[in-house]
Amino acid sequence: MCKTLRVSRSGFYAWLGREESDRARENRRLTTLIRGVFEEARGIYGAPRVHRTLRQRGERCGPNRVARLMRQAELRSKVQRRFRVKTTNSNHRHPIAPDRLGRDFTADGPNQAWASDMTYIATDEGWLYLAVTMDLFSRKIVGWSMAPTMHAKGVVDALKMAIAQRHPKAGLVHHSDRGSQYASEAFTDVLAEHELLASMSRKGNCYDNAAMESFFHTLKTELVRHEHYRNHAEARASLFDYIEAFYNRQRIHSTLGYLSPDEFERACSTAA
Repeated sequence: MCKTLRVSRSGFYAWLGREESDRARENRRLTTLIRGVFEEARGIYGAPRVHRTLRQRGERCGPNRVARLMRQAELRSKVQRRFRVKTTNSNHRHPIAPDRLGRDFTADGPNQAWASDMTYIATDEGWLYLAVTMDLFSRKIVGWSMAPTMHAKGVVDALKMAIAQRHPKAGLVHHSDRGSQYASEAFTDVLAEHELLASMSRKGNCYDNAAMESFFHTLKTELVRHEHYRNHAEARASLFDYIEAFYNRQRIHSTLGYLSPDEFERACSTAA
């Protein structure tokens, strides 16, 4: 081996008996921590989020060092940058609400502005349609529903869940696309009952509901594209776990100062 590597025998034995350097020992310890954060995040965090998480836990390390150690440990985010889903049917005769947000997907506090949308998840048993409602203040998913059809009941159930959990005051702006489900009498009746103001995107313009497009992009690239659901029950369990256990409570967001939605709301509540 020494001959092949072109080193002397004495040099090899000197290296063999040399103690591990402080730097190498620290890199090994840090790599263990990095791997722990990466696995906690279900393999979706890249170096920037791993670095932020370590810093929040009191570790003194630089982003370049974290990125290098992740490369050496072959820890690569499984997220892929591609996404496009369309479930909107704007060809109906229901009344259309004005766009009250104008692409401003921010809010000064919780329960001031919500956004909703729906998408579909492939299973061997057929499509499973997921409807969600998000609080734009914290990006928290406050209501959701899953159904085997695209009927209005799914979006109504998601809205009712959000109302039951958050108890919004009159005047909250609820934004969605202008699909038949959100323009339906069943849905608008719930809005009117609780004095919530309807807001809708322009026809065929996905950027008018960009917050929801972003969430579905995250859901698809971090979870759905890596799963094979044999039936609706498997998909329901997986989506529930992602939304409630991971996305709302654990997944950090750069727009929230690298806090999870739950952590962001608690921090703002404490500061107030």
